[in-house]
Amino acid sequence: MEIWINPACSKCRSALTLLDAEGADYTVRRYLEDVPTEDEIRAVLGRLGLEPWDITRTQEPAAKELGLKAWARDDASRDRWISALAQHPKLIQRPIITADDGTAVVGRTEGAVRDALGRG
Repeated sequence: MEIWINPACSKCRSALTLLDAEGADYTVRRYLEDVPTEDEIRAVLGRLGLEPWDITRTQEPAAKELGLKAWARDDASRDRWISALAQHPKLIQRPIITADDGTAVVGRTEGAVRDALGRG
């Protein structure tokens, strides 16, 4: 299992604490330093069953600069969103946990983290 984190994020720290308490075997990816490629973002979106706008932090300054709230949320705009996430990783919702069974969750709640743990 891999968890994409920003160490400054309290939700990320909480997720790590829970994973450690449960003795989970995981790898940490500091995604602001080890920025995911567009293909990696597409793969995670597929595992999450979400669209790029579903994991975009629209309140971030970069989102406001890009005018993301006005961007279309449709298939034709999907690549544009993915490109923005790859170029501005701070826009990616966190933490994202990829489970060994091929699924993923956005681990912002204890329940979501426990769900990922249940998937191995």
